Amino acid sequence: MNKLLTILLFFSSIALAKADTFTIEDIRVEGLQRISAGTVFNYLPVKVGDTMTDNDAKGIIRSLFKSKYFNDVQVEEVDNVLVIKVQERPAISSIELVGNKDMDSAELLKSLRGIGFGEGQVYEKAMLERVELELERQYFSRGKYGVTINSEVTPLSRNRVAIRITMAEGVVATISDINIVGNHAYSQKELTVDFQTSTGSMLSFLTKDNQYSRQKLSADLETLRSFYLDRGYVDFQVESTQVTISDDKKHMFITINVSEGEKYKINQVRLAGNLIVPEDELFPLVTIRENSIFSRKAITRTTENLTNRLGNDGYAFANVNAVPDINRETREVDLTFFVDPGRRAYVRRINISGNSKTRDEVLRREFRQQESAWISTEKVEQSKTRVSRLGYFENVNVETNPVPGVQDQVDLDFGVEETPSGSLSAGIGFSQSDGIIFNANVTQKNFLGSGKHVRFGFNNSNINTVYSFGYTNPFATVDGISQGFNAFYRKTDADEANIARYTLDAYGGDVTFGIPISEDNRINLGVGYEHTEVDLPNEFRNGRTLIRRYQDFIDREGDTFNTVTLNLGWSSDSRNNALLPTSGISQNVSAEVAVPGPSLQYYKLKYKANAYHPINDTFT
Repeated sequence: MNKLLTILLFFSSIALAKADTFTIEDIRVEGLQRISAGTVFNYLPVKVGDTMTDNDAKGIIRSLFKSKYFNDVQVEEVDNVLVIKVQERPAISSIELVGNKDMDSAELLKSLRGIGFGEGQVYEKAMLERVELELERQYFSRGKYGVTINSEVTPLSRNRVAIRITMAEGVVATISDINIVGNHAYSQKELTVDFQTSTGSMLSFLTKDNQYSRQKLSADLETLRSFYLDRGYVDFQVESTQVTISDDKKHMFITINVSEGEKYKINQVRLAGNLIVPEDELFPLVTIRENSIFSRKAITRTTENLTNRLGNDGYAFANVNAVPDINRETREVDLTFFVDPGRRAYVRRINISGNSKTRDEVLRREFRQQESAWISTEKVEQSKTRVSRLGYFENVNVETNPVPGVQDQVDLDFGVEETPSGSLSAGIGFSQSDGIIFNANVTQKNFLGSGKHVRFGFNNSNINTVYSFGYTNPFATVDGISQGFNAFYRKTDADEANIARYTLDAYGGDVTFGIPISEDNRINLGVGYEHTEVDLPNEFRNGRTLIRRYQDFIDREGDTFNTVTLNLGWSSDSRNNALLPTSGISQNVSAEVAVPGPSLQYYKLKYKANAYHPINDTFT
């Protein structure tokens, strides 16, 4: 293109050199098909009445070529009329994608149009070549290194072209071998156990772990470095990495060359810098000790411990750096943790965003970090955890932002992403014993954004009719004491199930209180009442049907029962999230005792526990 432009500029200047400069009386454009004359005039550096020179001619040609609308531009003068002859580039009439099973055609066409290569736009061969290279790169990123891309451009009438891009995707290249060279202290199996990249397993069709990815390999190399640095190999290096592919583009081979170096121990550990917190409080947080093996993980953990400890006293921007002094002769490391607490800061404002339904007060009553108080890393994390346990939010994020122009103030920005907190279920069924069954249940854990729980249930069949209602206010008092009550009505007709000829009518309810005794624990107290009536038909009372023990029970206890129950329980919840916990324990112990008196006496003990521990980044 540059050579063509140079040639055209050369000949144009020669053509005008034969004539004197002239005053442009008119401008005429020849050769236009789709492009309007007005568009051409917008690119011209001259206008009617200007004096035309050789440099102006070069400028016209240069401007029109830069527009990318034309393949050829010529400038002439005829009787003081500036004549511009152009040859338009063709327009793209259609783009057809063939063979792209791995990528959606609509998305591809949308992306191509975004870069100026779409139907109705100007066709440019260089752009088509760039499109082919980009498509090839996209397939390479998907592990299909055998892909071939061919383009066919068909001229059409009215200076248009039809483009057909054919893709033979091939198959995904899989990793056939991973070889680590230079490892002496540990076997290859030990070194690659945590690699994301592997030669495959029975589940590779799901996990895709045998497909090559540059990003995954980079992560694996960092995993390899961490493995050695956590085991004392201070001088460990990944010297080189080779990735080769077979001739058929179906198999890949990875070779990692390493230098292990020697294993080092810790000779001395000390703290230095501005120890705003007494050293006797900080040093127990150091997890690496003298004569222990050098470990980057332990150093990182110590740095985090010290930073968090300083953060609890308001030093939110504390900086702790571990500086090793390596003695390669003795293979020992002197480790110094330099502490820079920075300036102490307090919280100016706590902002909440994303809670379109939930009221601010529902979140703020869970906050342990308060405004106008020194910032505490521990309290900020507690606040985030407590908000996550509510079960109303899918994600909870906290950012600490310095206040502009002020050195000792920060703002906390809580960003939440709400999730539906209610459920509605309804059903209809049929069984031979129950007949037609209707049921409906409505649960709303965040009623009208207030954080209160409301439940309603209904179940109706030939045998059972049940209505239930529940309400809980988790913050009935400012101290976090919860209050709730439940009510129910239940009617059972056992005769419909051919069990026995009797009916039960029962109604009742309970009132419960939850008293927090620590961040994760609370005591639960409650009292309940249930009224039950048993109705036996006369023939049953006379003992002419079924078994006699029902009659004996009624004769002994009566047919009306009023039961008062006392409930005592303990619950603990240390989960990091109510919806998708990855750590923590949730457990509940409760005892229910019927009060001695005219009612039936019984007791019930219950225990329920769930523990969560992450297995890896995906599974818990």
